[in-house]
Amino acid sequence: MCAAVCGLSSWTEPVTLNLELQKNFFKHAVNSFYNERICMSDTFAAVHVGSYELTMKIFEISRKNGLKCLDHIRHRIDLGSETYATGTISSRHMLELTRVLKEFSEIMKSYGVTNVQAYGTSALRETHNINIICAQLEQRTGIKVDILSNSEQRFLDYKSIALQSTKFTELIEEPTAIIDIGGGSIQVSLFDKDKLVTTQNMKLGVLRLRQTLEHLAEGKDRYPELIAELVDSQLHVLSKFYLNDRTYKNLVIIDDYMSPVFQKISSPGYDKGFIISSDFDKMLERFSRMSNDYIAKELSISTEYVTLAYISGILVKRITVALMSQLLWAPGVTLCDGIAYEYAEKKKYITPIHDFEADIIACGMSIAKRYGGSKSRARTLESIALPIFDKTKKLHGLGHRERLLLELSTILHDCGKYISLMNMGFCCYNIIMSTEIIGLSHRERSIVANVVRFNHENFLYFDDSPDCYKGLTRKDYLTIAKLTAILRVANALDRTHNHKFKDVSVTVKDDEVQILLDTTSDITIEKGLINNRASFFEEIFGVKPVIRQKRLF
Repeated sequence: MCAAVCGLSSWTEPVTLNLELQKNFFKHAVNSFYNERICMSDTFAAVHVGSYELTMKIFEISRKNGLKCLDHIRHRIDLGSETYATGTISSRHMLELTRVLKEFSEIMKSYGVTNVQAYGTSALRETHNINIICAQLEQRTGIKVDILSNSEQRFLDYKSIALQSTKFTELIEEPTAIIDIGGGSIQVSLFDKDKLVTTQNMKLGVLRLRQTLEHLAEGKDRYPELIAELVDSQLHVLSKFYLNDRTYKNLVIIDDYMSPVFQKISSPGYDKGFIISSDFDKMLERFSRMSNDYIAKELSISTEYVTLAYISGILVKRITVALMSQLLWAPGVTLCDGIAYEYAEKKKYITPIHDFEADIIACGMSIAKRYGGSKSRARTLESIALPIFDKTKKLHGLGHRERLLLELSTILHDCGKYISLMNMGFCCYNIIMSTEIIGLSHRERSIVANVVRFNHENFLYFDDSPDCYKGLTRKDYLTIAKLTAILRVANALDRTHNHKFKDVSVTVKDDEVQILLDTTSDITIEKGLINNRASFFEEIFGVKPVIRQKRLF
């Protein structure tokens, strides 16, 4: 095996090495292979089937040079206006999609692309027969298009900003809002001290607004007034429930409409893409008096983008007023950048400069706070549930991502009590399923919702086909069962909410999971209740959880 790894020919005679030499030799062989691997590079293609255009970026990705964009191809195709109105894609657009994706495939071959990831967003997401559409595209072009949920899409957009690592890190230390403007909706994410405070989605996308304005048949001079009426009511709700009279000094803009304009201008004394709010207001005022052709010529952009850019600009203006922002920054990144960043991160080509999983947890904590969740109780459950998860890996076979879902479940374990103490499990489920958690797919959110629900209610089995498992696989169901079993045991050990334990340690021995509690308190209730929860844990894992007390009172 070592010979194969090192590229050596087979030995012609037996060689005897002592154990230490064998270890060193194998270690050297593996290190040599690893060092050779990380010096390699990937040619990666990121494809985005968006609301208004089809985009492909080709990157050379290596550990030494990070991400280097080799090519950026854009093709205008207005899918959003059609799908938002009808829920379908016409045959004409399907033929155009197929043709362009085939051309993208040929371009990939010319660059020697080794890996490709294609995603569709809201325009495809809102299509009724999306599975049929994606199957046809893959059959005709060889490119598999996966559909991103809104929270996954925004998370990738958010990751794309991390490519501008220094500026990104500096900005989010202060109160900063990231505004992700799409064709169908906008996402407002609020940060402070490098932490995500909240994120909200509103159906105020540029294409939707354009459709409404065209229906009203009013001139360009009335756009600011009409858009203000359309969006200010929703922004007022955002301000009332989430801003708490705070101002967000910095505004980061991600979009395909206004960002190209920002890349051509800046306020005096600022880098490209940065503009202070007063200068931005003056620019919009100038645009309102110019023809689209003149603006297109002055900024060297396509005439067809001018109206969308202007609508996006007015939308940014309304958000700037609501958040009282002073500095605007459009880094000029796209979803394709986020797709490439995530690929490079998974393949260990780059080291993350920001803990994105911490933002997922922060989002969960924000939801729990909104619904009166107990922060101290969540911490106690986490301190019990996560050690059980870690020490029983050989029993459950779950990974790091499932551990994150368990942590979220401990945070959101009692959010339903805000609505009803009698039906807490059902209310928890509905709150979680109705609330966006940035960075989680719909499937993952469903797993968390079911785990929290079954912590309070009788477990429902997959073969009984309950509605709560709709869209989930048998593997997802087993994940729910395993995480529920762990959370139930953790919940039983803090049933009185008195936080009796200083420390919890877990060991697996024979047919038992021994949970050692460091406490001087009376744990009669916990010992009694664990038996009720132990039966389900034993059913799922085949071992019985047993409490041991380290200190006697």
